[in-house]
Amino acid sequence: MGRRVAVLTSGGDAPGMNAAIRAVTRVSISKGWSVFGVRNGFKGLISGTIEQLTTRDVGGIMQRGGTVLGSARCPEFMTVEGRKLAIRNLNQFGVDCVFVIGGNGSQTGNYELNKMGFNGIGIASTIDNDLVGSDITLGVDTALNIALEAIDRLKVTASSHQRAFILEVMGRQCGYLALMSGLAGGAEAITMPEVPTDPEKIAEVVQAAYEHGKSHALIIAAEGADYNAAKLTEFFYANKERLGFSIRSTILGHVQRGGSPSAFDRILACKLGLGAVEAAERGEYSVVVGTIKGEVTTTPLADIVNKTKGIDIEMARLANILD
Repeated sequence: MGRRVAVLTSGGDAPGMNAAIRAVTRVSISKGWSVFGVRNGFKGLISGTIEQLTTRDVGGIMQRGGTVLGSARCPEFMTVEGRKLAIRNLNQFGVDCVFVIGGNGSQTGNYELNKMGFNGIGIASTIDNDLVGSDITLGVDTALNIALEAIDRLKVTASSHQRAFILEVMGRQCGYLALMSGLAGGAEAITMPEVPTDPEKIAEVVQAAYEHGKSHALIIAAEGADYNAAKLTEFFYANKERLGFSIRSTILGHVQRGGSPSAFDRILACKLGLGAVEAAERGEYSVVVGTIKGEVTTTPLADIVNKTKGIDIEMARLANILD
């Protein structure tokens, strides 16, 4: 009799999650294992909404954004009793390992299950790219390209009206999306949670752009920066007479989570899904599967929880040179 494993998605959805579900399911079935899908993340573990998946159940989902299994908040899972119930439900289905596709919070939940004796393997997935244990996480490439498309579109209308635009992208604790989209989009300035913001210096940059004859100016702000779109807009309006440009702001928000995953994210999902199943096959549990220097690797969950990956300082320095 083959093994019985389960897969769930948790936390914020990320483009490529469905491709990872597909990969885990089909690779596991190819080994003669039975695969069960858990609906709505850890909430589904507690409610017992678990059902067997076949190869056809995961057909036609690779190109879809979001997660077909769903994701939901579950405060009950944060309690010992809640996790005991989750394990009891998994045991009823004969499941001996659960694959958790998600970011920091999801892998913390995975780790808590592991500490209670249940085997779990994580797959690195978050558009914030703040998860320790992977240079790039599932969904980042798609989210970055969505932000870049918004930047390119805003530049068109900004140039037509001689405006400065502030574009706020996601990133409560990590400025990766802001940094990389600002670098790729040629922003005049970028604000990030990791770096204190001097709004006066940004105002000087915008003013200089106007005086040098530029038709627009663009500032990318991470939502978690000390000066996000709202605070920058407030500061700029108080100094609008000197800036030259009129000011507009746009919050991209959850648009970054939607849409069809890029080719990169689909391929990454396939690699991580295969890596996770192979880790289970060799009995390597309580790890998260990610990529380091282009290679699929595993990192102990104990080394990941309560940590956040910082930005690349060299990329931040390059952005400052090129602005």
